[in-house]
Amino acid sequence: MAIALTRTTGHRVKSTLEPQVAQALLRAELGDVFSILGMHATAEGLLVRVFLPDAAAVRILERGGEGLAYEANKTHSEGIFEASIVERRELFSYEIEIVDHLGVESRCRDPYSFWPQLASKDQHLFNEGTHHRAYDVLGAHPRRVDEIDGAYFAVWAPSATRVSVVGDFNHWDGRLHCMRPLGEAGLWEIFIPGLAEGAVYKFEILASEGDILLKSDPFAFAAEVPSKTASVLCRTDNFHWGDEAWMTERDEREWTMEPLAIYEVHPGSWRRNGEAYLDYRELAHQLVAHVEQLGFTHIELMSVAEHPFDGSWGYQVTGYYAPSARFGTPEDFAYFVDYCHCHSIGVILDWVPGHFPVDAHGLARFDGTGLYEHLDPRQGWHPDWQTLVFNYGRDEVRSFLLSNALFWLERYHIDGLRVDAVASMLYLDYSRKEGEWVPNAYGGRENLEAIEFLKQLNTAVYAHYPGAMVIAEESTSWPAVSKPVYAGGLGFGFKWNMGWMNDVLRYMQKEPVHRRYHQADLTFGMLYAYHENFVLPFSHDEVVHGKGSLVQKMPGDPWQKLANLRLLYGFMYGHPGKKLLFMGAEFAQWGEWNHEKQLEWDLLDDQAHRGVFDWLRDLNALYRERRVLHRTDTRPDGFEWIDCLDSEHSVVAFMRCGEGEQPLIFVCNFTSVPREGYRLGLAEAGPYREVLNSDAEIYRGSGVGNGGKVMSEPIPCHGRPHSALFRLPPLGVLILERLEL
Repeated sequence: MAIALTRTTGHRVKSTLEPQVAQALLRAELGDVFSILGMHATAEGLLVRVFLPDAAAVRILERGGEGLAYEANKTHSEGIFEASIVERRELFSYEIEIVDHLGVESRCRDPYSFWPQLASKDQHLFNEGTHHRAYDVLGAHPRRVDEIDGAYFAVWAPSATRVSVVGDFNHWDGRLHCMRPLGEAGLWEIFIPGLAEGAVYKFEILASEGDILLKSDPFAFAAEVPSKTASVLCRTDNFHWGDEAWMTERDEREWTMEPLAIYEVHPGSWRRNGEAYLDYRELAHQLVAHVEQLGFTHIELMSVAEHPFDGSWGYQVTGYYAPSARFGTPEDFAYFVDYCHCHSIGVILDWVPGHFPVDAHGLARFDGTGLYEHLDPRQGWHPDWQTLVFNYGRDEVRSFLLSNALFWLERYHIDGLRVDAVASMLYLDYSRKEGEWVPNAYGGRENLEAIEFLKQLNTAVYAHYPGAMVIAEESTSWPAVSKPVYAGGLGFGFKWNMGWMNDVLRYMQKEPVHRRYHQADLTFGMLYAYHENFVLPFSHDEVVHGKGSLVQKMPGDPWQKLANLRLLYGFMYGHPGKKLLFMGAEFAQWGEWNHEKQLEWDLLDDQAHRGVFDWLRDLNALYRERRVLHRTDTRPDGFEWIDCLDSEHSVVAFMRCGEGEQPLIFVCNFTSVPREGYRLGLAEAGPYREVLNSDAEIYRGSGVGNGGKVMSEPIPCHGRPHSALFRLPPLGVLILERLEL
């Protein structure tokens, strides 16, 4: 039966706590509050101690059993209560009945009454650097424990004196939900009963030197809309996906042999509703329709992980597991990916493991020490971006990053990761002068720890998700970036071909009359075209910071600029390598990209710009349709020069071919002069059809061509037994195929 006791009304009795311990509890200076609060066995029986500063009276109610109730005495004026249960020896499940100072009654479960939840195996794997699903156990998770709904929190902060979960639900009071330390693992945890999705929270960390730090959750699945910085409790495993067919088919694809035409997008500036961003669902419908019309195979989103500063374009990440709340909820983002997949469009994300910002709520000095970063600025500071560098040699950091990469593939069905700034990870002296970097153990400039991390990353991704891809933005000549780890490579699936991009753009920016002196800029790329699995990128980096748009890089009057751009795209689509184009280039946006406003969509009403759009659409269709343009991108037998030496006329001609496939011939005239009677060697006799002509009137060109067809002659040329006379359009490319007789 229940013990009838009189409620306390502010009267204070002697505490069982030592005064200094009680004061440390009230000042939130205790490292292990679980050893003080909650239910504990004593020599006299059981003792329940709670800290409830807003309570006037407290009772401890047994759950189940006989429903016994035990009055708690207030032992400290600031809200420490103790209930001594002398007749009991075994711990039992209980609730707390609270009466506040207005006489309002409520009940809750004591967060200090739950047993540890984090399995020792998970702790071990995380500390070992091999946990690939750390997001399942760290961070914040709606969970049911002991038949009670609430939220479980876990965080890594090994040097912290105390860690608490704070939020609106506890008035941001770090004394109320102090976390349990899990020994040498450096991990902290707590289950907070009654806390539901949507709760806003941070971790309050008492650093060893006494500083109080307010940190967003490194593993948070959602965050507040910037400029607010708190994390938001939510789930990411309850979206009803409709992309099973896509995912099944994807796992069977070998992407080196598939068409891969990527449309790179900054979601905040692609299109807007007035000054407002499109949300993920609006973006899905409008962007997919656009991409379908153009014929791209994939959308690549510049980093959508949560970031505080719009001007970083998403590359200064503070919420590595959270799609930016600027554009909606995690469920909205899942909808975006699912909608793309249901329309047979893949989604690639920019992923940023190379650096992170110094924002106070982020990863920087997370527990008061260099936790995720090196403290030595020669190792832990990026001078280019004024950001911090991950400590790739720390096991827990590797678990964090590896789990993050796999998280996007698992929870959001992402089809690929483009890894940002790989070169900055590979070299210890990247953008550093002599004396500003620390050599490796062998005295070299290679970042051995980062190299090993990248190998682990790629091995893990392709082991878990064989149909996904990992793409390196690597700007140096580091060898075997896209070769398997077992063959001595870094293990990426693809590498951006920055050398080809720079050479070709440098060539195209020259006046046509001067191009004869720079033919090697066009042809040099074929000397190393098969050293890596390349993507040919014209990315956002080429249209910002005073570089101008792609079309503005082209010389000449407006007509010539547009003709040069069509020629550039034609050469690109004929060249071995997968394709990537940044938004706005598809209709020759005049202005340089500005992240603060949408693209110049009104240009599509201009017929000249529409011509560029139509040309790219038809190139993409041909690229996807003709296997010779994509199946042999990584094999030398898929490409053959017909003539690359005619620098006098700035003409190159080559052939894309494949076993059992009809070859396609590309003839590019990089001058503004039409070439009449230009003889070109051909391997076989017969009529040759113009498949595409960038100068056709439908693309708003001048209409110079061959009337759709030419006939070969038995006149040897260019080492071939046949040839034909062609009429080459100015600043144009012809794509031809032999007609079967």
